[in-house]
Amino acid sequence: MQPKALRDWRVWLVTCLGLGMAPVAPGTFGTLGGVAIAWALIGVQHYLAWLGVIALAVYLLGRALTPPIEAVHGKDPGFFVLDEVVGYLVTIAWWIPPSPLALGMGFVVFRFFDILKPPPIRRVEHLGGGDGIMLDDVVAGIYGFGVMCCLRYAFPGTDVNLWAWKPGT
Repeated sequence: MQPKALRDWRVWLVTCLGLGMAPVAPGTFGTLGGVAIAWALIGVQHYLAWLGVIALAVYLLGRALTPPIEAVHGKDPGFFVLDEVVGYLVTIAWWIPPSPLALGMGFVVFRFFDILKPPPIRRVEHLGGGDGIMLDDVVAGIYGFGVMCCLRYAFPGTDVNLWAWKPGT
């Protein structure tokens, strides 16, 4: 990336304050932005509503910033990671509040689907523009959400000790 590009506030936003600038696996590092948001919301009243509002705001921001970023840096540049943030927030939405184990499992599950891109994720990715960049990760997040729901129902006895962690306990 050119030094001049690093002075562009839009680049800092789409890289989730620089996480997407990691020299290897920028999408994986970018997903940590979603982990940080979910972690920061623990203990906030109306957790799920705030998570939804933030996910929608990040989606709309990413969609709006796609044209100017792609005009300078080409189609779907690797440092653009707001889509990973939104996808992760969709994956983790079931836990209110999320435990450290749920945050970690959500990270692994989301990254699995984001990297593998089972149908129809790859098709959605080809939409182009902001929706193409953002929606493929939303679909990966929906897949991840489904797996996380199945895990929670498959191991119901773990809710109290492992899944439903609360700060200060």
